[in-house]
Amino acid sequence: MRKYLITGGHPAPAFAIIDYLKQKDPNSTIILVGRKYNLEGDKGYSLDYKNAVEKKIKFYDLRTGKFIRSLSFDWIKNVFRIIQGFWESYRIIKSEKPDVIISFGGYIALPIALIGFLNRVPIFTHEQTRQAGLSNICIAFFAKKVFVSFYENQKQFPFFLRKKIIVTGNPVRSAVFKIINKPFKINKNKPVIYVTGGSLGAHSLNKHIFNIIDRLCQNYIVIHQTGSVQKYSDYETGLKIQKILNKSDNCYFIKEHFTDNEIGYIYSIADIVVSRSGANTFFEIVRLKKPAVLVPLLWSAGREQILQAEILKSANCAEIFNQNKTSEKLLELINKVAKNYESYKKNFDKLSDIYIQHAEEIIYKEISKSIFAHH
Repeated sequence: MRKYLITGGHPAPAFAIIDYLKQKDPNSTIILVGRKYNLEGDKGYSLDYKNAVEKKIKFYDLRTGKFIRSLSFDWIKNVFRIIQGFWESYRIIKSEKPDVIISFGGYIALPIALIGFLNRVPIFTHEQTRQAGLSNICIAFFAKKVFVSFYENQKQFPFFLRKKIIVTGNPVRSAVFKIINKPFKINKNKPVIYVTGGSLGAHSLNKHIFNIIDRLCQNYIVIHQTGSVQKYSDYETGLKIQKILNKSDNCYFIKEHFTDNEIGYIYSIADIVVSRSGANTFFEIVRLKKPAVLVPLLWSAGREQILQAEILKSANCAEIFNQNKTSEKLLELINKVAKNYESYKKNFDKLSDIYIQHAEEIIYKEISKSIFAHH
């Protein structure tokens, strides 16, 4: 019986792989290492922890630090957190003795991958974004294979590591194609907009939506995933607005997170997606052909969210909203996409060359080869 340890900062492709492993290797054991809480000091549970509980997957909360390039008090705190992260990773690896480690990037993956490598566990890593992250470039040095979503990712790694790289596309969780649970009873008498800021939510996007929600509700039904970061209380704010708006018309539906058992229904009923342009949302939008208004995180690493949004904008599948503009501009772009909905939807056919299907299958085959060789 094989044991897979999965870690990293991108829960959606991680759960896509978990679902595939359960299907192909049902007797295996799966362990997930991630963040239990959204942010340091915040008591809102993360989406990966909620999904792990729902799927009955053993979960380790790894507390570690990020590499900060400027010298400051935060830099000193992070050094101690990084040391703590390596120590906790050592304890997890020694306790669980996994057969393989699959990383999905980010600062959480780095200590697990390095300690795993030192304990002779085969390491595989996957880069989701259009601009490879620093953690994944570091992990690539001791990984057996580096899976990437975009062909251009290959040039972002040192030339002597490129023989390890396989372009697989991004694993899309099977949950987005299935209707399992319906978190709301929605009478679809108007077009439906799904607003999401990714697994953490997006406070700036939430504020824009709150500013225009009364006008949106005149023409649309709005499903709003706020995230659960307690610092901002966006979910509580949204609940108050929902209570007022839904007295006259059930047009506004709000939730902190949608689990894998709920997301398929949300996508099935949504016509337009208003969201950040992280890699996972990007690939889900492409796969499901959902016209969108994208609100890139302006300070994302390597401008990756802007680069991904530009792919959909250039194909006329989406519009891009700069979050520093007025909320009225966001409303204008949503109305523009709604008015020309069929045209935006049809343009997704232009993107067939950037979406590699069956990423999970490609990744699983490469991992299986290594496991057999390892044993």
